[in-house]
Amino acid sequence: MGLTKSSTGAGAVDGGLVIRRERPDDKVIALAGNPNVGKSTVFNALTGLHQHTGNWPGKTVANAQGRCEHQGRGYVLVDLPGTYSLMAHSAEEAVARDFLCFGGADCAVVVCDATCLERNLNLVLQTLELMPRTVVCVNLLDEARRKGVRVDLDALSRRLGVPVVGTSAGRGEGLEELMDAVAALSSAPAPPAPAPVRYLAPIEAAVSALEPLLAPRLDGRLPARWTALRLLDGNEGLLSSMEHTLGICLRADEAVAQAVAAQWDALQAAGIDREAFLDRVVSCLVLNAEDICNGTLTQTARSDRRDRRLDRLFTSRATGIPVMLLLLAAVFWLTIQGANYPSDLLSRGLFWIQDRLSDLFAYLNAPDWLHGLLVLGAYRTLAWVVSVMLPPMAIFFPLFTLLEDFGYLPRVAFVLDHAFQKAGACGKQALTLCMGFGCNAAGVTGCRIIDSPRERLIAMLTNNFVPCNGRFPTLIAIITMFFVGSSAGGGQSLLSALLLTGVIVLGVAMTFAVSRLLSGTLLKGVPSSFTLELPPYRRPRIGQVIVRSVLDRTLFVLGRAAAVAAPAGLVIWLCANITVGGTSVLQWCTGFLDPFARLLGLDGVILMAFILGFPANEIVIPIIMMGYLATGTLQDFQSLDSLRALLIDNGWTWLTAVCTMLFSLMHWPCSTTCMTVGKETKSLKWTLLAFALPTAAGMLVCALVAGAARLAGCA
Repeated sequence: MGLTKSSTGAGAVDGGLVIRRERPDDKVIALAGNPNVGKSTVFNALTGLHQHTGNWPGKTVANAQGRCEHQGRGYVLVDLPGTYSLMAHSAEEAVARDFLCFGGADCAVVVCDATCLERNLNLVLQTLELMPRTVVCVNLLDEARRKGVRVDLDALSRRLGVPVVGTSAGRGEGLEELMDAVAALSSAPAPPAPAPVRYLAPIEAAVSALEPLLAPRLDGRLPARWTALRLLDGNEGLLSSMEHTLGICLRADEAVAQAVAAQWDALQAAGIDREAFLDRVVSCLVLNAEDICNGTLTQTARSDRRDRRLDRLFTSRATGIPVMLLLLAAVFWLTIQGANYPSDLLSRGLFWIQDRLSDLFAYLNAPDWLHGLLVLGAYRTLAWVVSVMLPPMAIFFPLFTLLEDFGYLPRVAFVLDHAFQKAGACGKQALTLCMGFGCNAAGVTGCRIIDSPRERLIAMLTNNFVPCNGRFPTLIAIITMFFVGSSAGGGQSLLSALLLTGVIVLGVAMTFAVSRLLSGTLLKGVPSSFTLELPPYRRPRIGQVIVRSVLDRTLFVLGRAAAVAAPAGLVIWLCANITVGGTSVLQWCTGFLDPFARLLGLDGVILMAFILGFPANEIVIPIIMMGYLATGTLQDFQSLDSLRALLIDNGWTWLTAVCTMLFSLMHWPCSTTCMTVGKETKSLKWTLLAFALPTAAGMLVCALVAGAARLAGCA
């Protein structure tokens, strides 16, 4: 007995998700669960991280499929989006519901957190109403034991009427037993008969009256009882999906419409109106979950004492924001301090390869222009981006993933929720803001977690006000050269981190201001409420964190940056080496831009560097050096002292440094982020606005700062 893991593909054909079985008899298993219950850990443990990700057809929600073998049989696992309910208030809920309804799954597995089982049973009960062939996986039993929580799995199974298996997926415990239960249930000739959820008497009467009418029309393709409930709560999304997928048009069925109307008359006569109906249904689900847990779950008084102490520190009004800023500064300090040596080492290695490539081109007698384009242009730019970007990301992403794994990032959203509500936005935007620190494109993609389309747009349009990993090198170099000093000893990195944190706070303040502007003008609306679960604090799993952060984030972001850096290197080299009237195109452009750039406290070379840095922000500083030195290739600098001397010789003052930092913080998104906004919004208008908003803000702020300094005689 054992698990064999392999990968499988997924794609969309004719608007539907394609399940690619390696063998015709492969079983399809839907994996569902609330967020933060370890569902991804179960999925990765079973599939061995061999998965294919994409988007659900018509939805901006990621899907993942993987394959495993158990007892000689193949199973395709489909990882559904984390959701609290199947009532379909969000894209995630609609995707999970539609796949369970129409995806052809042979069995479902609902993963629950043993430390908060009662809350998770809400989704379990909804899934059992829809798919009786369900295995309940009670995960994180090791963590529950540490917190004094005990779950009687056998009693829980008897009360639910379906198999219940306990696991500690992070340790690989219970996975064999889980697959044993899946194998038995998916191959059983008849599904189990779960204990039905009992609703209020008027609702039960309405459902019982509709079931005989619906059963022949559904012909076993959907449970009649569950469909009756959805008809009564007026779920238009489900009706549309039924028409599209099953060809069942209940909205055009006059007999069904009359029956539903008659039952609504009865419900209203019993005091249940349309607004209260869903509340009554949810209340009954909660009460059923409480009743099931009563006697199957025991909990000691000490189980959540540590969590409450930590929450008093991380989420209180007095300490929440100061602690958040200190943690942010600590992450930046570790990133700055830790990236210096590996960045230098990587730079030496990559530029050594450049010298060998140059030797090869000389040996082959290649023309100078070809050597310039491919080696001094494309490769040198790529080498610079990799050497500058990889070490900080390799430190920054694992640190942030550790905070996420520990359970801290949802507390950030909780702390900032009030501020985002004041700005007319959604508190979940705090999470997408955090993602933007690593990569703004990733932050834009993360906006999928926001249910409201209006608030999702606000989050996308303002994500660029948070500096990404690509802008950190420019900000850190300027801070160190002009405001800290390169000979500050061990305190240099700490002071740089504190000043960088101050710049970040300014970016967050601009996020609030522009969000408020958008919510009062183009994207008017009332901030929506949302459910934000504060997961229990967990000991981070170091090995898994490193794998996830390096594979899923660091290499992914680096790959996208490298894909645009090499072509950008070709363009930059051409601009610097093609001359018109004895002057390079680059110099012509910087001269043309100089008068306008001076109004912003910059100069033509700096502004041109930001324009040419559109594909990758990491190359702004070397382009500035190339412009000042009038060389045809990107330049590396031996030390910050030599770079500072070069900048001062070309007219830099403290005001130039401040305005360059402000413009780096607030200017157009990089090409990758723009493409991501276009992909997510499918709108040229919103993509152009995402480009224009930070650009206009950056130019306005720089002009005001430069003008004020000159009027005061400080520059």
